[in-house]
Amino acid sequence: MSEPPRFDRGHTDDLMSFLTASPSPYHAVASAAERLEKAGFRQVSETDAWDGTTGGKYVLRGGAIIAWYVPEGAAPHTPFRIVGAHTDSPNLRVKPLPDTGAHGWRQVAVEIYGGPLLNSWLDRDLGLAGRLTLRDGSTRLVNIDRPLLRVPQLAIHLDRSVSAEGLKLDKQRHLQPVWGLGHDVRDGDLIAFLEEESGLGAGEVTGWDLMTHSVEPPAYLGRDQELLAGPRMDNLLSVHAGVAALTAVSAGGSGLPFVPVLAAFDHEENGSQSDTGADGPLLGNVLERSVFARGGSFEDRARAFAGTVCLSSDTGHAVHPNYAERHDPTHHPRVNGGPILKVNVNNRYATDGSGRAVFGAACEKAGVPFQSFVSNNSMPCGTTIGPITAARHGIRTVDIGVAILSMHSVRELCGADDPFLLANALVAFLEG
Repeated sequence: MSEPPRFDRGHTDDLMSFLTASPSPYHAVASAAERLEKAGFRQVSETDAWDGTTGGKYVLRGGAIIAWYVPEGAAPHTPFRIVGAHTDSPNLRVKPLPDTGAHGWRQVAVEIYGGPLLNSWLDRDLGLAGRLTLRDGSTRLVNIDRPLLRVPQLAIHLDRSVSAEGLKLDKQRHLQPVWGLGHDVRDGDLIAFLEEESGLGAGEVTGWDLMTHSVEPPAYLGRDQELLAGPRMDNLLSVHAGVAALTAVSAGGSGLPFVPVLAAFDHEENGSQSDTGADGPLLGNVLERSVFARGGSFEDRARAFAGTVCLSSDTGHAVHPNYAERHDPTHHPRVNGGPILKVNVNNRYATDGSGRAVFGAACEKAGVPFQSFVSNNSMPCGTTIGPITAARHGIRTVDIGVAILSMHSVRELCGADDPFLLANALVAFLEG
């Protein structure tokens, strides 16, 4: 194998900007769409008739985006090459009746989304972001990216058992953030504050999907800045790499043997069962409509799907220096060692031998090293959108990603080289 591409600080700098601009899935797809538009892609509406013209197109639905590029001369039965990812991350999300408080503190009522490392949310300066739905049915993104809330930890003087027994958090009682002082809890205060911040009139907001985020920006870390620390790398790192790869491939345009696709879903962290999740019909509908818009038949659709391959790109576990016994003794993925191929024979990951060959060929073409990940037999294995995509659409799927530490923390850690290496591998895969 040739030498891997040199670390591109520009790519990782852009990832840091993407993470900062994407505190919610809705912001993430808006950020992705902005990059696609600059590359010449155009948004198409699901309620309009589609045409079979060449070029880049994308569909937005809530916190999900599907983008694809139809090369010149693509037949209706041309297979797809798909990069799959997800836009959501574990966090604290605002409840329908958000205004609460006690003992002179004003608080915001939150619910736990996904499986966050709860202790990592304590004593952090938190902002608030998401989507507001207005009285006329339109939506507005909101991002209060400054210290607004905080979940204060109990002082050790009031809980001496922490040293001996460890921290124990009750999800209902101990994770409600404070955001001010006041003895009277007034319903509507939080939404009124967001209306004012967004330049909206009183009473315009009738619905909301809001979540907290750490306002600490991403940063290079270490003596030689070999590491990158930041929020939501699970899994915006893969979304960003997928966008970069798709736009790079579309710039070449002609001669592609496949239709390259980026599919970034919402709700992976809680099972993917939604109209914007991988277990919903969105991806299948988009792929089928692309076939039919190019004059294809059901037979063409079946041929296209049979030749399609999806790389499900999600973060995985790098070997932890303080907990090496939790990893498989013969599989120790390391940061800056290149992307990982994720394998589980019980189909928690979708990779099989033929999938390994496809990914290995892409990495070889790109000059990118890759590593293998498998869970310790004594530890439960997580899962991804990979098995869901394979089962729902009958598409050969391979699970890959970047090895990180502190997965599901408010602030995760990866190698500074790995995002660029992943993007290079994805470019080679989409080119075929």
